[in-house]
This record gives sequence, structure tokens and C-alpha cells, in this order.
Amino acid sequence: MERKRSLVGEVLIEIEQEDPRFKRFIGVWLCGEQETVLVDVGPASSASALVQELKERGVDRIDYILLTHIHLDHCGGLPAVMAAYPMARVICHQKAVPFLVNPSTLWEGSLKVLGKVAEMYGEPRGVPRERLISHTAWQGERIRVLETPGHAAHHLSFRYGDRLFVGEAAGTYHRLGGGEYLRPPTPPRFFFDTCVESVERLLREDDLPVFFAHFGRAESSHRILRWYRDQLFLWKEVIARITSEVSRNPEDACIEALLAEDPRLGPFSMMDPECRARERYFMKNSVRGFLGYLEGDGKPGR
Repeated sequence: MERKRSLVGEVLIEIEQEDPRFKRFIGVWLCGEQETVLVDVGPASSASALVQELKERGVDRIDYILLTHIHLDHCGGLPAVMAAYPMARVICHQKAVPFLVNPSTLWEGSLKVLGKVAEMYGEPRGVPRERLISHTAWQGERIRVLETPGHAAHHLSFRYGDRLFVGEAAGTYHRLGGGEYLRPPTPPRFFFDTCVESVERLLREDDLPVFFAHFGRAESSHRILRWYRDQLFLWKEVIARITSEVSRNPEDACIEALLAEDPRLGPFSMMDPECRARERYFMKNSVRGFLGYLEGDGKPGR
């Protein structure tokens, strides 16, 4: 007898946080066709709310959790979701496996980089190794795994049917008042060329609806990916110019210049004050990533 499906299509589930700056920021994608998949799970702090939402939607089975990367706002909720759905298996990057089994190092590193934001997300707990599928071992045809390092060395994107799930490999994306906002989420240790190569890798896929972890979807992956590629080069140019002119507080000066010169940041003014504060926080992190890259001449290991 064929098992009843709980869902057909895709649904974005917002993972709300206590901090009002983080509304409409963290999303989990739920898809159902021949199998039910969940793309990312949000942080530990909101895992119980996610499980409750899934149950209220009538989701009685999750076959696969597609984990784009192991930053706390994407992977922290794994133990709770896996406990609620014991049949679920997690497809993740090979490099992510030891950190998911024993996340102590991941937690320590996150505290150093994110501080109070990491504390808000909550400390992750370990998950059983036997329920993790390394991306190098995955052989399914309907779910295709695409290596897209740049935002993180362990970042994956997924093609599932006619959908492209990019995590943060194509930036963070919001629709605001009819406009489209796009921002690079570059890490503290940022390799520009690797990030651009991942964008080019995604552009070699068909032009598909594209789904972001932060926050929403767009109908044309090629259009967004070209925007994002151009944006990366613009940020590199602007940050290099400003830092050559400004020696004091260059991060703040870079943010103001980017807000003035980057058309993809145009809808920033439409955000409410809390969301603008959040975006400025993450912009500063991204600027620091570019500064580290520029100071190291873009050479890994320097």
C-alpha cells in the first residue's frame, strides 16, 4: 500500500528567534514529492518550535534532511528533528560529519566569531554517526549534491527536481516592497576566488527557481547568480578603494560606501529599524571577510 504523502510542492517555514532583529531571517524549506525532504533545520534554540510546526502541518515522515552547512543557524536543530523523525537521514558534507557527531569545536569557534548571537542560537548537541550520509557517499538521482564552498569550506547546494537550494552560496535574499535585496554573507576567513567559482558552478545548472536559507525564493537562479557574481566583484572594488583612503574605522566607511553604490542593497531603506541593525551587523562581518582576503592577497594559508 502506498504511503500517504503529507505535502506536495515546497513550503518555507520561518524559524523565529527571540531577538526582534532576526525576524524573517532564518528559513527551513519543506518539500514533498516521492520523498519528504527538509533543507536545513535552523538553530538549537528554536528546534522544538520547528518540530511543532512540522507536526501541525501533518508531516508524519521526513526521509532526508539536506544540510547546506554546519553553521549554528542551519544545523543546531538536528538532534530534536532527528528524534522526532527517527527515519530521517542527513545528507551533509564529508567534512561536516565529525563536527555533527561531536560539535564541541564547532561551538567554541562559533562563540569566538558570533559571541552573543551564537548564545542566542544555542549550543548544538551531537547526533548519531550512523544517521549521517557523507555527500561523497550519496548516490541518489532525484537529489543531486553540488559542492559550493565559499561561504564555508563545507558548504553544499542541492538540486531537487526542478528546484535549486543554495543555502548561502548565492548570498542572502529578501523581497521588500517590490524590490529585491541581496547581500554577500562572507566568513571571517574568506577566499574570494573559491566563492566566485561556486557561483560559476551553480550557473552551469539549468535556470531554475532558487531557494535561499536567508530568506525566500526567486524564479530565476541564473539572474540572481549573475547579480551575486557582479556584487562580489563590486564589494571587492569598493572595499579596496575605501581602505586605501580611510585608515580609521574602515569597516563603517565601507558599509556606508556599499549602501550608496551597490544597487542590490537598495531595498535596505525599506527594512524596519531592527532588521537594518541586523543587516549592518552582518555587513560588518562580511566587510571583515573581504578585508582579510585583501590583506592576504587572496592566497589560502596566508
